[in-house]
Amino acid sequence: MATAKKTTTAAKTTAAKKTAAKKAPAKSYDGFSAEERAAMKERAKELKAAEKADPEGVVRGKIEEMTGSDRTIAERLHEIIKENGPDLVPRTYYGMPAYGKNGKVLCFITPAAKFKVRYLTLGFEQVANLDDGAMWPTSYAITELTPEVEKQVAELVRRAVS
Repeated sequence: MATAKKTTTAAKTTAAKKTAAKKAPAKSYDGFSAEERAAMKERAKELKAAEKADPEGVVRGKIEEMTGSDRTIAERLHEIIKENGPDLVPRTYYGMPAYGKNGKVLCFITPAAKFKVRYLTLGFEQVANLDDGAMWPTSYAITELTPEVEKQVAELVRRAVS
């Protein structure tokens, strides 16, 4: 009899815990900002769509969504990248303009406004041939496209695709 009573009590305790767990508010994880979560959702959409229709149009559309200096700089970066990496395929990467090689992202443009930061960046992924010693930059902040900066970007793209 005592064993049956213990089993019934244990079952009631387990059921009570399950009910309490259902009523307790879900714990939220604050590790990602709203902008980062939005970028991840956008990336999921990109993977589903696979951008088969018009990758150039998709990238240009992302650039057109930008405002102010982000848009001006991104438009020119797009031209420089296409001129110096003619085999690169335009695509998007987490909702940002990007350019790929052999199915992998080589470089991408991160607008300042997307993550509410001070400046637009031009980033390079590991497939980019930019290795230089034991440490080298993989992302470049761009606040203005001067002729010198354009020349540096062109050289980086040429090296990255080599």
